Amino acid sequence: MNREDAYNLMCEWTEGESLRKHMLAVEAAMVAYARRFGEDEEKWAVTGLLHDMDYEKHPTPAEHPMVGVRELEKRGYPKDVLEAIKGHADYLDVSRITPLAKTLYAVDELSGFITACALMRPEKLEGLKAKSVRKKMKQKSFAAAVNREDIVRGAEELGVDLDEHIEFVAAALRERADTLGLAA
Repeated sequence: MNREDAYNLMCEWTEGESLRKHMLAVEAAMVAYARRFGEDEEKWAVTGLLHDMDYEKHPTPAEHPMVGVRELEKRGYPKDVLEAIKGHADYLDVSRITPLAKTLYAVDELSGFITACALMRPEKLEGLKAKSVRKKMKQKSFAAAVNREDIVRGAEELGVDLDEHIEFVAAALRERADTLGLAA
């Protein structure tokens, strides 16, 4: 299991640029948290990259993320990676016990929401603050597909203040702004 193989697998399973960028954003946040927690950065990167690998072709709760999980299991990916990917889908009712699983859940929806916020600003991610993200969270019509309750629950399960979490993830995405198409 390595980042290069995971990236190639993600590209093999996902053609859409926006979904690829979402997985790259989640990867960036995962790596930043792995560094903060003293965890295996490559394992956390791979988990972020592959968490939605099957979503484009198998978007229903009956299939996602289990089609991807079964493929990863066949390829010998570690059990904790598989459990984290299953845990990011609330409807599977898989407990998020490990820091890896809690972090994936905490950064998934938030990465998407921060991306949506950045795309609405001429300066994109530059100078994006938690206060403005929280303000956008109150607008139900903005990025309506993003579950705000998941964002709040993710920070709680991770044991971090929501504003701090937003700032941390925004900073992680800022480090890869060029790749994500979010540079000013």
